[in-house]
Amino acid sequence: MTTIVSITWDAASARRAERQFLARPAGTGTPVAEVAGAMLGAHAQVLSAAELSVGMRADGVTRADVRSALWDDRSLVKTYGPRGTVHLLPARELPLFCAALTAVPAGPSPFPPDVRLTEEQAAQVVTAIGEALDGRFLTLDELSEEVVARTGSWAGDRVMPAFQDLWPRWRQVMHRAGWAGTLCFGPDRGRKATYTRPAWRGREAGHGEGGAMPAFVDRYLHAYGPATPAQFARWLAAPPGWATALFGELAAAGRIEEVRFEGAPAWVVAGDTDFPDGPARGVRLLPYFDAYVVAGQPRERLFPGTAYQRALGRGQAGNYPVLLVDGVVAGVWHQRRRGRRTTVTVEPLVPLTARQERELGEQVERVGEVLEATPELVVGEVTVGPHA
Repeated sequence: MTTIVSITWDAASARRAERQFLARPAGTGTPVAEVAGAMLGAHAQVLSAAELSVGMRADGVTRADVRSALWDDRSLVKTYGPRGTVHLLPARELPLFCAALTAVPAGPSPFPPDVRLTEEQAAQVVTAIGEALDGRFLTLDELSEEVVARTGSWAGDRVMPAFQDLWPRWRQVMHRAGWAGTLCFGPDRGRKATYTRPAWRGREAGHGEGGAMPAFVDRYLHAYGPATPAQFARWLAAPPGWATALFGELAAAGRIEEVRFEGAPAWVVAGDTDFPDGPARGVRLLPYFDAYVVAGQPRERLFPGTAYQRALGRGQAGNYPVLLVDGVVAGVWHQRRRGRRTTVTVEPLVPLTARQERELGEQVERVGEVLEATPELVVGEVTVGPHA
């Protein structure tokens, strides 16, 4: 009879921190794309947050290095990733992400029938986006004109409610174009974003045995395991029943292995059952929507005590930049930039030891290095709300 391995929260959080360069930063010279890949992408709806997510994990990396990886050597791609949100993804892994994300079943449309696209129309739009962007950098308005010209006037109908405005109908599937590999972000043109088609066609996808989704689950469990199908579904915004069936298939194939995580069933990659003996140690500052807190589960262990109320927004992680102490959320913080200076206000929710206070000061200095600013630390209440 096979013995099921038991894993504690301390061991799991310590391993997650190690694998995501939070236990110790990646050494000087580590490719920026490797750091982003370790956390399965850096959330980049606000690019400065992604720059901090990467920079706080790698010695010597600044926002200029992240931008160079994006726009110069193109080892990073800014595109739509898990949950349809904007991420920085390693360019070499884009085929895997595209194949896996397009295989996730779509949930019900949030739009009424007279607004939503049919599946046939959605496919036409995704194809039109790819044709319009091939070898070109277009602003949103320019892309909209191209899509309507290639599909029909229905695509340009301004019927899609968004941010107290109405967007053209075709924009419902921009994220699907990103998943399909027909769209990614280009460099800004003045104050306007541009879009282009990723230059990865013809590359070896490298999905490994079994295809994209098993390889994708492997990557997720390597970074965030032990995890349950429900937690994987939440991270992807996927149907829970589909995730449960997928994990069942992978378990039957011997691809993943059941463990006991804090006494409850969870899963790791088969054979990947070595965990550190002790808990995570150290103080870290992480920005909005950092991958470690968005994907980390269970939330009540990652956000213990008052952190659950203070650092989450209705149970959603990522609304506040967080202070990590020994692998768990123990405070919130905020930075306000003025010219070449930035004031970093940190609100600890637990008493800090002298060593932890020293490490906090070092983290604030690192924030300044990443953002190419001179930092000042203020310890006190963060008075701004989420997303400030």
